[in-house]
Amino acid sequence: MADTVLYEVSDGLATITLNRPEAMNAMNVAAKVALRDAAETAAADPAVRAVLLTAAGERAFCVGQDLKEHVGLLMADHENGTQETMNTVRDHYNPITRALAGMRKPVVAGVNGVAAGAGFGFALAADYRVVADTASFNTSFAGVALTADSGMSWTLPRLIGPSRASDLLLFPRSITAQEAYELGIANRVVPAADLTAEAEKVARKLAAGPTVAYAALKESLAYGADHSLSEALDKEEELQNRAGASEDHTIAVRAFIAKEKPKYLGR
Repeated sequence: MADTVLYEVSDGLATITLNRPEAMNAMNVAAKVALRDAAETAAADPAVRAVLLTAAGERAFCVGQDLKEHVGLLMADHENGTQETMNTVRDHYNPITRALAGMRKPVVAGVNGVAAGAGFGFALAADYRVVADTASFNTSFAGVALTADSGMSWTLPRLIGPSRASDLLLFPRSITAQEAYELGIANRVVPAADLTAEAEKVARKLAAGPTVAYAALKESLAYGADHSLSEALDKEEELQNRAGASEDHTIAVRAFIAKEKPKYLGR
């Protein structure tokens, strides 16, 4: 992995750290490739049972596209009569979002500062967001004459409703951590000094949990968002049968009867 993104696995937890603090963790091509590769590696690795996505520095989680690099690539496209620059959505942002949202294990975003544009989108692709009280969110796209990417047209309205999502996308503004919590964007707001420890605590708890059940819950929630009640009930039946056949379920039942704390295996 390039040093624009750090990747580490410890006790079932993969920690992915955006590592361009001097650029507010803006996504240049190298960072996008590295984040895509890290997310896909974590998704495919059976030893990884949960993922923590966080960022270096205190100012920003990720401010989205590196516009300094972007403008140079746009100028090259104009000179060459090509449109290669915007392929980044297909080549980078879409795979990153699919890997984060679609992996069969929980993803926690530790949002330490500004999350804007694609950075906001990546945070929304996580299953749980622990947010520093000094952090903020901004859709940003319309401010640079672009539309939503990184899944935000799908994730944001499902969290806060289509009317509020339209407002934030059409009229980009900074959303404080407290407002993000009130809107349902942030699951937990903590003092900035506690962000790293608290986000890791949440992620490690999930990594030690019944990850087969967590995978089923992720699939169930995504499926239910776009299907009828009857279809959702059928999906719940399918997924519950799968979870019920897992070793983790047997471990949980035996531990309950024995009045002991279960030690899950993630299978």
